[in-house]
Amino acid sequence: MTAGTLFLVGTPIGNLEDMTLRAIRVLGEVDAIAAEDTRRTRALCAHFGIHKRIISYHEYNKDSSGERIMGMLAAGKSVAVVSDAGMPGLSDPGRELVSQCLDRGLRVTPVPGPTAAITALVSSGLCDKGFVFEGFLPRARARRLEVLRRLAGDPRPAVIYESPRRVRRTLEEVAETLGPRVVAIARELTKIHEEIIRAPALDAAAALGPSPLGEFVIVVSGAAGDAVPEEGANSGGGLGDTACGRDVARVRGVARADLAGSVKRLEDSGVSRMEAIKAVAKESGMTKRALYAELERLKKDLKKDLG
Repeated sequence: MTAGTLFLVGTPIGNLEDMTLRAIRVLGEVDAIAAEDTRRTRALCAHFGIHKRIISYHEYNKDSSGERIMGMLAAGKSVAVVSDAGMPGLSDPGRELVSQCLDRGLRVTPVPGPTAAITALVSSGLCDKGFVFEGFLPRARARRLEVLRRLAGDPRPAVIYESPRRVRRTLEEVAETLGPRVVAIARELTKIHEEIIRAPALDAAAALGPSPLGEFVIVVSGAAGDAVPEEGANSGGGLGDTACGRDVARVRGVARADLAGSVKRLEDSGVSRMEAIKAVAKESGMTKRALYAELERLKKDLKKDLG
């Protein structure tokens, strides 16, 4: 007897119009659907006129239910796995089932669909080359901070899933461990109240208000990707009509001493000079290189005044 197929079916993360034609067909053809939340999946199937046997497969019954599903596959049945929303196998027990099936030589076929992590990432404007997917952070504070500290030197943005009850705390811990990193918070993606906030972590936390609602994805910017010149390096002379000069012109109302003071205050709080320059540059609308050149000019001017 030929073994059946385990289908990993992506389902909408909010807007039902994101359901693919292939996903509808596959869910209608399999022998059973393994769902993380059976009530939610029944509602989804009812919307698309799909009438199939739905079995429960979640974190707390994954061992017994997983064996049951693999038994069905071995007997020639086909089973579709769906998560609460999005692609199964990222932040749900589907990953373990996939691994077990592959170890037993059972066929696994993905049916691509919406994914909250990628949707938030491309909406953040923070991804250049690659990213780190962390999913839900550990519940224990010490382990959360350990995960966040590992990101300190990584130039890639990190994607984190969070609940409304813990999102403010997580943003505060991002600021605590990584300094004034810019984050993009994607709330209720593809839904009516979709919102994307991009700001330094603490500012983003404040913008959420005291009782945030909805499903959240946090994209944390990576460590500075382009190095700031070493102190004393040639910054190209005067600013003139260079790109740096145009950046400084946009913030003529900000005194150089204020910029330097902002950088120093961040450094005094334990933030590295590179991260401090990056944060102040973003806040003032300058590039890091332009801000560094302006700080160097201020340093030279002070030396002339003292000399």
